[in-house]
Amino acid sequence: MSVRSMPPEYSQPEVQDSLSPAKTRQILEAALLTAQEPLPFSELRKLFNNELSAAVLANLLEEVREEWRDSGIELVTVASGWRFQTKAEMQSYLERLTPQKAPRYSRAILETLAIIAYRQPVTRGDIEEIRGVGVSSAIIKTLMARGWIEAVGHRNVPGKPELFATTAHFLDDLNLRSIEELPPLEEMKSLLESGSENEHLPLEQPEASGH
Repeated sequence: MSVRSMPPEYSQPEVQDSLSPAKTRQILEAALLTAQEPLPFSELRKLFNNELSAAVLANLLEEVREEWRDSGIELVTVASGWRFQTKAEMQSYLERLTPQKAPRYSRAILETLAIIAYRQPVTRGDIEEIRGVGVSSAIIKTLMARGWIEAVGHRNVPGKPELFATTAHFLDDLNLRSIEELPPLEEMKSLLESGSENEHLPLEQPEASGH
């Protein structure tokens, strides 16, 4: 006796295979190449409905990093997450397409930023005591507008002065993952200049007003 085939509505649904490692890497590459900002683990896991474990995701990202090792761009980890960026040795060639003037930083801005980075959290009074001169409001506002520093609280003393610290964005611009990776002080200027490709704020301040 022949067996009558079951109606479609009663047939068992086809079990869909999980994504292959190669397909998963492609999805990660697509997301990272098109993202405007670094993507943390929490965002990358959303690509897979949070079903991919952190360990598996980390291994896949390392595989992607290795696959791009010999190209002109690289996958790096910074404070805010993972991102693709051009390698340093490519920059001089790319600048021929869109020549950009290197950002300039006044001594007052660099000194203020360095004190905040290496002594954080600090108040404006702390900065002035270390530098030996006053710190203009313009410098603090400029660094905050650039996204490099932020107010993280108030010191419990009369006047309740604001405490300032650096941000994840500041670390991203230096290609660092944490404050512990800060380079020697004398290297900070060159790192900031090379990492600020999208500079749009007038960080050069006249010394007369930028004490």
